[in-house]
Amino acid sequence: MAASKAREYWALTKPRVVALIVFTALVGMFLAVPGLPPLRQALFGLLGIWLAAASAAAINHLIDQRIDRVMARTSQRPLATGALNGTQVLAFAIALGALSMTVLIALVNPLCAALTFASLIGYAIVYTGWLKRATPQNIVIGGIAGAAPPALGWSAVTGTLDPHALLLVLIVFVWTPPHFWALAIFRRDDYARALVPMLPVTHGVTYTRQQILLYTVLLVVATVLPWATGMSGLFYLGGALVLGAVFVWYAWRLLDPPDELYAMQVFNYSIVYLMALFAFLLLDHWLLPWLQPVAGLELIPQPA
Repeated sequence: MAASKAREYWALTKPRVVALIVFTALVGMFLAVPGLPPLRQALFGLLGIWLAAASAAAINHLIDQRIDRVMARTSQRPLATGALNGTQVLAFAIALGALSMTVLIALVNPLCAALTFASLIGYAIVYTGWLKRATPQNIVIGGIAGAAPPALGWSAVTGTLDPHALLLVLIVFVWTPPHFWALAIFRRDDYARALVPMLPVTHGVTYTRQQILLYTVLLVVATVLPWATGMSGLFYLGGALVLGAVFVWYAWRLLDPPDELYAMQVFNYSIVYLMALFAFLLLDHWLLPWLQPVAGLELIPQPA
């Protein structure tokens, strides 16, 4: 019984979504400093960011429980099935949020705590509670909250907010619409039944496909900026361009897809894309400088 209850609470935290959030925050930490990030700030920073993201996810469950009950994709969530009640979920979310702020303020730094809190409120309250139901541009406007983790990781280990950290935020921000709209195309009947004004519901599938292609092209442009500003080298640039070319191909093919399931292929690739892109950033910044003197590589520009 206790194990079953624990699984329900774990499901509230949206573990797969939060894992991607924590990964991008971790990359932000590594990119913020020349070598390894300070261990204490990194560990407690990741813990605090994870707790805040898990709290926001639980609040999302609470606010969206009506929607979750009528959508096939979410009908088995703990509140939708009655496995947990609203009071339990609210208490769980508050506890996670309070613990997150305690960890970040006491053991990391106030800037990281403030940015993390703003991100939590932005996703859980502004996006879930208002934007999601107010406009078909909900995921674009609200995407800034979900794009914040690289900057949260950066600020955790430096106590500052560097322009390069904002570049990482920009990449995730531009990535969010094509990522989510691909899912929304596949689940458009669910969203229509739940009365959620997602773009495929309000403007049609054809228009949404065009917007996915547009944002994917903008995303490729945004991913060149770390190289253009000297933040990353040619190794990252090559990886970003290859990954971006594949994403553009997926988006182009989505204009006239082979079947209804193709939108989910685009959605699944978008997740692989973001993880691989940030992995290239990490390898370019941290691993290659160690290998370069041994192998005689010139993939990372050396200072004059």
